Amino acid sequence: MRRAHPTAPITLILDNARYQRCQEVAAHAAAQDIELLYLPAYSPNLNLIERLWKLTKKKCLCNRQYPTFRDFRLAVDECLQRMATDYLAELKSLLTRSITTSVEAA
Repeated sequence: MRRAHPTAPITLILDNARYQRCQEVAAHAAAQDIELLYLPAYSPNLNLIERLWKLTKKKCLCNRQYPTFRDFRLAVDECLQRMATDYLAELKSLLTRSITTSVEAA
């Protein structure tokens, strides 16, 4: 990241995983002048990828069984490709600063 953005301030938002809080990660970030900002524990609504995954599960995994892992993966890939078109309104409501999401309401 630092090579791609040599002078820009960089803040990485991390989710408190043990491997992200280790001394090695902290030391490397400090050496690169990268700020590490940790989300509070047990706060999936603050982590945007968790919101996206929740919508993905709702659209292509809920009450469905796929005969093979390949079929499962294809369904997830197709769903993610359709996010910006078929599910755009829901996606926009998910990727806000709001802690509650439309997926929970739907």
